[in-house]
Amino acid sequence: MSDNNIHKVIIIGSGPAGLTAALYTGRANLKPVVFEGLQPGGQLTITTEVENYPGFEHGIMGPELMDIMRKQAQRFGADCQFSFVDKVDFSSKPFKIYVDSKEYFANSVIIATGASAKLLGLPTEAEYMGFGVSACATCDGFFFKDQRIMVIGGGDTAMEEANYLTKFGKEVTIVHRRDEFRASKIMLDRARKNPKITLMPNTIMEEVLGVNDNGKKIVTGARMKNVETGKTFNMEVEGIFLGIGHKPNTDIFKGQIDLEDNGYIKTSKVNTNTNIPGVFACGDAQDHVYRQAVTAAGSGCMAAIDVERYLESLHE
Repeated sequence: MSDNNIHKVIIIGSGPAGLTAALYTGRANLKPVVFEGLQPGGQLTITTEVENYPGFEHGIMGPELMDIMRKQAQRFGADCQFSFVDKVDFSSKPFKIYVDSKEYFANSVIIATGASAKLLGLPTEAEYMGFGVSACATCDGFFFKDQRIMVIGGGDTAMEEANYLTKFGKEVTIVHRRDEFRASKIMLDRARKNPKITLMPNTIMEEVLGVNDNGKKIVTGARMKNVETGKTFNMEVEGIFLGIGHKPNTDIFKGQIDLEDNGYIKTSKVNTNTNIPGVFACGDAQDHVYRQAVTAAGSGCMAAIDVERYLESLHE
């Protein structure tokens, strides 16, 4: 293996964290290779208007923001590839990255694989996804003006989604399978005080109900079940939002680096270092607290600076 076959840094993932890391490492002349994954641009590509990213006074569409970030990174030499990483080997150096059975080598790796919304796994949930079922309130809430909306979940994600959706829907019901909600007190109190929100504990959704209107699927309701009594009933809603949290996209790193019990990557409290020297993590793959585009981008900047310092230390 010649040094020409070894990249200085490979970045896995292409959301705000990965592309910011690519921008910074590109400007440092590290010639980063970015494997963008199954969802190039990350979760922002399924988001409509982004109003809380600094620098855009009147907001910007999510896909447009990610396209700008990619082009900016490419301007400084980032090699962005629409490829999915199958597995990694961090057991020896140079690190090995496998893409479509092809082997790549790197002196350092930045993991920015993000997280994905959790789903219930119901067949009808998948059937009506995008036709009344959604996992992103900020993406799709606008389409449910003056309609009845259900949010499934009992944590802060569900409360936040429900409060946001009251801007559009005429009524929002939060459905939770347990008796007590696990959301923080401030978020739960906010939901309880909202006149448009109704809480429905001890209840699960068994099936999404809908019709096919001239070739277009439309959600009309859901079959629900009270877990205490076992009784089932139909609930009329036009929108069903899943607010049951996120799962970090870190399965390929199991056994390679240290992960938290919930699957998020363990990093140092003062930098983006993992337990493997030369492997760094940023964005939602290691952040289950903030999960914002701006914090992901910030941690991508941190990872790039950490990588630059690490590579310099190899020559000291």
